[in-house]
Amino acid sequence: MGIRDAGDPVELAARYDAAGADELVLLDITATSSERNTAVELAAKVAAEVFIPFTIGGGIRSVDDSQAVLDAGADKVAVNSAAVARPELIGELSERFGAQCVVLAIDAKTNTSGDGWEVYVAGGRKATGVDLVEWAKAGVGFGAGEILLTSMDRDGTRDGYDIAMLDAVCTAVSVPVIASGGAGVLEDVADALRGPSDAALLASLLHDGDTTVEELRKSLIAAGISVKP
Repeated sequence: MGIRDAGDPVELAARYDAAGADELVLLDITATSSERNTAVELAAKVAAEVFIPFTIGGGIRSVDDSQAVLDAGADKVAVNSAAVARPELIGELSERFGAQCVVLAIDAKTNTSGDGWEVYVAGGRKATGVDLVEWAKAGVGFGAGEILLTSMDRDGTRDGYDIAMLDAVCTAVSVPVIASGGAGVLEDVADALRGPSDAALLASLLHDGDTTVEELRKSLIAAGISVKP
């Protein structure tokens, strides 16, 4: 997996906040495989710089982990690998903090038969054999209030979001679904929001300076898509 250094996360968070982003998501995608704890210090530093909601994920394995991150200033926590290993964790978090604070992050790839998608964990490195749609439904049943859905087939390719995968999950669940993985041009974001998704996550397209939040907003408005003021 090709991971590039896109800059200091606190500086980037402050920049996107000032630029007009709606929300921020900070994910430590190697925290599980490296057995690191979530960076509570990072949450505190970001909270001191931004005024928009932000989510912290990566290495969250317990209610106590989540409590520490939320106490440090995060608005939501994202769980992935630990939730697949022990789905009851989602319910524990939802009961303690409310479903609105619990984001189920799901990484998925097309399965070997090509007729669906399989859930991956450990930053997209480890196959689980779990069906994506069934896991999304189960996660919402346990108490997840939102799903961050990343196509590992598209992530980093800039070939556009996997609309078919998004549609399958959005049809199956009643909570908001955030599209992630594959945005390469402004039209890709419009396609995701015009279609099934409730929101879209961008990384490289903004980190690499190919566009700005302001340009994105103008593009979406021109495409007839409602954006927050």
